Amino acid sequence: MNVINLKNQTIASQYLATELLKQLKTKPNTVLGLATGGTMIDVYKYLSELLNINQIDLSRVVTFNLDEYVGLAPDHKQSYHVYMNEHLFKHNDSWQKNNIHLPMGNAKDVVQESRTYEQLLCDIGPADIQILGIGENGHIGFNEPYTSFDSVTSVVDLAPSTIKANSKHFETIENVPKQAISMGLSSIMRAKRIILLALGEHKQYAIKQLLEGDISESLPASILRQHANVEVIVDDEIFQFNKYH
Repeated sequence: MNVINLKNQTIASQYLATELLKQLKTKPNTVLGLATGGTMIDVYKYLSELLNINQIDLSRVVTFNLDEYVGLAPDHKQSYHVYMNEHLFKHNDSWQKNNIHLPMGNAKDVVQESRTYEQLLCDIGPADIQILGIGENGHIGFNEPYTSFDSVTSVVDLAPSTIKANSKHFETIENVPKQAISMGLSSIMRAKRIILLALGEHKQYAIKQLLEGDISESLPASILRQHANVEVIVDDEIFQFNKYH
């Protein structure tokens, strides 16, 4: 596991955007695993700018998002469908709708939707690069503590701490969905390369446990230490706290 301190959010986001650009330029039919959340907003802003400047043809690129809230329609303002369109897809004309994959949170049968999504991942994947954030409790995707390392895409219950953290995006905490469709840990681990981006003091504990703690289902992200090609990108606040020099 390669830990890199890139000082601050701007440099870290630009680095990740550049790594994605290099991948897309080198392999036009890249499969990308994408994440959401506040950490990724600048990444997608810089990536969109770089894609346009370099006139990258994205028509053969396939994307899979990690997750979606159960119960939210694709046009709901807090859905990850809307998030991805607003922050990435609408900024470059060559993205192809048929190659963009997110779970349908409002599917009539969300269990079957999860199975279908997992099968699609198996048929088209693995991802050339999977990007990840990390929750304060060590979750990746919406795989909360004590999720099985063997888990595949499924309907998952969100931990109270995750619901609280996500409540800033909703009018009240009661409006936050309590479940999501999420790629499983084994689904994520099939990616050829994984880049995890963690920024800010509130992620210190999770990163410290990831790097120093046991490989345990109590910290879902710890499974990444079993992957052969993982980068953990941090900023000064995390790097200095953990003293990884």
